[in-house]
Amino acid sequence: MRFVLIGITVFLLVPLLTPIQGADLDKERAAILRIDKEWAVAAGEGRDVDRIVSFWADDAKVYAPGTPLLVGKEAIRQFVQKSLATPGFSIHWETTEVVVSSDGSLAYATGTNRTTLNDAQGKQIEIHGKGVTVWRKDPSGAWKCIIDIWNDNPT
Repeated sequence: MRFVLIGITVFLLVPLLTPIQGADLDKERAAILRIDKEWAVAAGEGRDVDRIVSFWADDAKVYAPGTPLLVGKEAIRQFVQKSLATPGFSIHWETTEVVVSSDGSLAYATGTNRTTLNDAQGKQIEIHGKGVTVWRKDPSGAWKCIIDIWNDNPT
């Protein structure tokens, strides 16, 4: 009986005494930066709507300036299609900071962006701004954007 109690005690205490292995935060940060750069290139090329939308999670929310909240990929897809169809439209962003949660399952990123489009007279204008994205690792281990918000810098 004593050996059974010792065995049970060891079985219960060993996990408590073993250090918890955290996520490799540098690796996760680098992965998000790589994925975000791929996303920026796809959006900048403006040709493949499905590719652009694939970086958002199915339940993503987009808080774009001057528009109602967009929830889910179908609403986001329509927004992307409309944006790409806007005369003179192009977009570019650069993520400058990524912070990953200690367990490696969530992250946020910040950066700057530049959008161009034609005004009512057909003259191309350039809008500079800043943004925040929130990323979640999905069950397959892929990082997906779940919150995307940006606004314009003062003119």
